[in-house]
Amino acid sequence: MTAGPPYRTDPAGDADEKTSLLAYLDYHRATLRWKCENLTPEQLATRAVPSSTLSLLGIVRHLAEVERGWFDRVAQVEPRPGIYYTKAEPDLDFDGAVADPEVVRQAYADWEAEIANARDVAERTPLESAFVRQRTGERVTHRWVLLHLIEEYARHNGHADLLREAIDGSTGE
Repeated sequence: MTAGPPYRTDPAGDADEKTSLLAYLDYHRATLRWKCENLTPEQLATRAVPSSTLSLLGIVRHLAEVERGWFDRVAQVEPRPGIYYTKAEPDLDFDGAVADPEVVRQAYADWEAEIANARDVAERTPLESAFVRQRTGERVTHRWVLLHLIEEYARHNGHADLLREAIDGSTGE
């Protein structure tokens, strides 16, 4: 796993701000997809670090949830219910990531649907568009959300690097 896949392209160095932010977010989405490629459901669900509940499949499920939550807010629509999150089971994105082909298929379908929704919302929303976070009362812009998601993906891609190496020895940037 040394060279990235052809669908993962470096963002242009001379693009405008919004194009750059969206390109970096897509780059990190593609990086996670790459880290999960060619693995069985059992490998995707493996919690390769004994002290952690993280698995590659759990990360995919978690990021589907993250995309939904933030881009519903950016679109200023009534937030939809969690995909995996419930008050009774707030960590179901990770805890429900089990080695079942249907669970894997559904996780990827959910993630891809939320990415498609996020791209649609991001394209039509100005970077300065803002909303107030209910939890903190803080004013947050679309720009902030894009930066936050880049950070979220980058952090979890670091986890994915370690998980993938523990699963099958594959490494890569």
